[in-house]
Amino acid sequence: GMNAAVRAVTRMGIYVGAKVFLIYEGYEGLVEGGDNIKQANWLSVSNIIQLGGTVIGSARCKAFTTRAGRLRAARNLVEHGITNLCVIGGDGSLTGADIFRSEWGGLLEELVQDGQISEEVARENCRLNIVGLVGSIDNDFCGTDMTIGTDSALHRIMEVIDAITTTAQSHQRTFVLEVMGRHCGYLALVSGLASGADWLFIPESPPEDGWEDLMCERLGETRSRGSRLNIIIIAEGAIDRSGKPISSNYVKDLVVQRLGFDTRVTVLGHVQRGGTPSAFDRVLSSKMGMEAVMALLEATPDTPACVVSLSGNQSVRLPLMECVQVTKDVQKAMDEKRFEEAIQLRGRSFENNWNIYKLLAHQKPAQEKSPFSLAILNVGAPAAGMNAAVRSAVRIGICQGHTVYVVSDGFEGLSKGQIREVGWHDVAGWLGRGGSMLGTKRTLPKTCMEKIVENVRKFNIQGLLVIGGFEAYEGVLQLVEARGQYEELCIIMCVIPATISNNVPGTDFSLGSDTAVNAAMESCDRIKQSASGTKRRVFIVETMGGYCGYLSTVTGIAVGADAAYVYEDPFTIHDLKANVEHLTDKMKTDIQRGLVLRNEKCHEHYTTEFLYNLYSSEGKGIFDCRINVLGHLQQGGAPTPFDRNYGTKLGVKAVLWMSEKLQEVYRKGRVFANSGDSACVIGLRKKVVAFSPVTELKKVTDFEHRLPQEQWWLNLRLMLKMLANYQISLTEYISGKMEHV
Repeated sequence: GMNAAVRAVTRMGIYVGAKVFLIYEGYEGLVEGGDNIKQANWLSVSNIIQLGGTVIGSARCKAFTTRAGRLRAARNLVEHGITNLCVIGGDGSLTGADIFRSEWGGLLEELVQDGQISEEVARENCRLNIVGLVGSIDNDFCGTDMTIGTDSALHRIMEVIDAITTTAQSHQRTFVLEVMGRHCGYLALVSGLASGADWLFIPESPPEDGWEDLMCERLGETRSRGSRLNIIIIAEGAIDRSGKPISSNYVKDLVVQRLGFDTRVTVLGHVQRGGTPSAFDRVLSSKMGMEAVMALLEATPDTPACVVSLSGNQSVRLPLMECVQVTKDVQKAMDEKRFEEAIQLRGRSFENNWNIYKLLAHQKPAQEKSPFSLAILNVGAPAAGMNAAVRSAVRIGICQGHTVYVVSDGFEGLSKGQIREVGWHDVAGWLGRGGSMLGTKRTLPKTCMEKIVENVRKFNIQGLLVIGGFEAYEGVLQLVEARGQYEELCIIMCVIPATISNNVPGTDFSLGSDTAVNAAMESCDRIKQSASGTKRRVFIVETMGGYCGYLSTVTGIAVGADAAYVYEDPFTIHDLKANVEHLTDKMKTDIQRGLVLRNEKCHEHYTTEFLYNLYSSEGKGIFDCRINVLGHLQQGGAPTPFDRNYGTKLGVKAVLWMSEKLQEVYRKGRVFANSGDSACVIGLRKKVVAFSPVTELKKVTDFEHRLPQEQWWLNLRLMLKMLANYQISLTEYISGKMEHV
């Protein structure tokens, strides 16, 4: 994701009229100067967004840790008149930048005394502004939800785990996987949660003494229940209660000696740093890069050096040293064996992940049988992550002592009685499966209401969890509106939004949209490669999404598209003409290719065919055109780490909420729920998981176009256009606020 950040900072800098320099080889290049500091133009950062690593190089630098080294660095910056520095790196690099900033005045004085610069030059460059972007695959920097590179590292880990799972199942093996994370267990924790690993070692929470017996007992148990494999995930920094390292080989030998299982160790190592960045990392870095430039522009002598971070889906700024301090506090807590506190200092989501992992990894007998029955179904088109949500919902339901049913083929299956009770192990191995294992249909309840009611009565269902797209929301709304006629529908209902289109009201992200954006992005990366080869070619790519332009907008940002046409951002023939002229100009530069995305229903008359004809005839002799309709490949594929975890969390939260509501409305041995808040959509809003009554959401829904009336992601379109070199005004840009950790 670093290249996406370099690209965004460079282009945003040029866009606001600044001179932008790229410094090669990190601080080493800053100290050495010369050819390592080069002025950049718009095209310097073209076609790099899809590359892993960083095109400007990075190096650990001894010299910069000394004052003499920083003196040389200051001189090199002053020579180019550079007084604003954007640093992309981990906490070491950012701390170094802050020291450099605090010494700046003194360094310039020294340079004046040595006669290396004049007093006038020192006056002109008297202040150094610093902004940091955190690039670290460990996600170990406090204050930031996600650091650049973390999501891509998780993609690499999950690819390996998926591959290993298939071989382990064939051979009935146990695998010990060692992932990076010397001081931070984030990667191990999230990949453990996303793969349903049998055992997990993280530095923040060492296992209790005697863990060896417990672990072997659990592994033996899973095998005896018919599982053909065990997966153990260990962070490289894993320790026991006394602070002694636990190595992957020690764990392997233990399993072999005690259980005699065929066991293999796989150390993932630097695989985790490599490969193409995920869509999330590309969009995150682009957003943070833009915000970093704004933070530098708005800096005053009184503002502390800041890091740009993400909070929910909003950019925010945080004082650099506060973040560094909390990051150090975590390490200190771990050194002093205050492990509970270390986990809390890591942040709410870390703690949340850890608790959910512990809940779902092993079956704990329910305290007592509850009187309630829940039914779970999938509705609408398949979306990746549906199975993860079903798995965690089933397991939490069982933990709570409920009777849990699953329904095949959506509301239609509910009407036909395709309902069966499930146990803990029936959903084993579902996490990594794409599509919908239960089967899903678009049928709405109003076509078969009588029969649905009959089965709800027959199976005595008191809670209905519907995982699906717009039809799931619309269907539950129809059931709620039929409560007047049928008392049986006065039950607790919850919708988990799962659709690649991200068009369900009540949530910022629906389950499956991250996987779909990644699938569309990978296709576009390949299309771009083909266009680079043939030269002077423009590809018109059609994405899915119904009327919702989320998929094409976010994919457009992730692949650096020249335009993305969507229904929500109306366009006219003048806009199309401007885009054609823009591409004609682009063909005169070194970059002789274009990529235009079009959402399937963005315009009644300007169809993909129409765009192709328009671009072809207008570009005649300058460029030629090709059409690509991505189609159903956007619905398929294994779920991304984000969707596996998001599905897992939503499944858990939804069932816990349903259990609580069932208790509230349980009177004299029966459930009767008819208030608005007994049927909700669960969703992520900014940073909070929220439950919104479907009857309330009805007021803010455009049913004709199947869209929420207000959509947060429309403000991303400004970034898409700026990075594609449109002449637009930035007056609508909303700067991030300075917050505290």
